[in-house]
Amino acid sequence: MPTAYDFTAQNIDGAPVELKDFEGQVLLIVNTASKCGFTPQYTGLEALHRKLQPEGFSVLGFPCDQFGHQEPGDAEEIKSFCSLSYDVSFPLFEKIEVNGKNTHPLYAFLKKSAKGLLGSEAIKWNFTKFLVARDGSVVKRYAPTDKPENIEGDIRKLLQA
Repeated sequence: MPTAYDFTAQNIDGAPVELKDFEGQVLLIVNTASKCGFTPQYTGLEALHRKLQPEGFSVLGFPCDQFGHQEPGDAEEIKSFCSLSYDVSFPLFEKIEVNGKNTHPLYAFLKKSAKGLLGSEAIKWNFTKFLVARDGSVVKRYAPTDKPENIEGDIRKLLQA
């Protein structure tokens, strides 16, 4: 059975990153956008990343422009926005699609592993979050309205497991 560590994605600079580089860590994988009502969640995501990274945790951000054209920028604009506006230090990846025929393979796996409301696989909006255990299994999907600070308890349980 595949795990999150079986996938490769391009980082924000276009270089391939094998997710097995994160093997053994707890991950929170998020589809992000710079011009969304949920964009201020970057603050909470960054706080979680900085606070829990020493314990083996990483946030992985995947910009996506499939919801209301809220991530219109190119890689440089996204990097600049995240750095200047939110001092983001967690890994950012190339802009991807999370729904439809061009869904990134990682997201196809995440959506199948942790279905949404009423068993739906579709991502409904920006800042949908997937919690991944140290073994690469997907533990839970969180809605865009779930604030990062409210997820910390679930992350800590996995870090201590």
